[in-house]
Amino acid sequence: MHAPGKTENPFAGQGPVLLDIGGDIGALVVAMPPETEGLEVEIRPAGSTAAATEHRADHRHGHAHDHHNGHAHGPTHHPHVAVVARPGANGPAHSLVYPEVSQGSYELVPIPGNTVVLTAQVEGGVVTHAAWPESLSGREAP
Repeated sequence: MHAPGKTENPFAGQGPVLLDIGGDIGALVVAMPPETEGLEVEIRPAGSTAAATEHRADHRHGHAHDHHNGHAHGPTHHPHVAVVARPGANGPAHSLVYPEVSQGSYELVPIPGNTVVLTAQVEGGVVTHAAWPESLSGREAP
């Protein structure tokens, strides 16, 4: 757990990203608008968002886990990364990088929330590139 307002990895975006691909493992890189810097986005198997039930942070139940930054890690925790500005040839490039993703179809969902903003097909041994919809500057689709 990390304290509210603290970055999970204060060194994120300050150097190259190691991608661990090969076999049925690929990577996903998503170009992001600059105004989304800091946005956290989960990667979920395609169809899992529609199939999931809401697991809110303000609930009571018999199992213990921490809720931080306004989002819950419910029974099905999905990996998430934040948008960071990475050094590029033409200046900072804002992106999401998922360095190790099993081959398959995925949904990208800003958190907190359950709105699928982008879908991507990841192939093993390949770096898949995608672009966040420019019409969505922000945290959640309308």
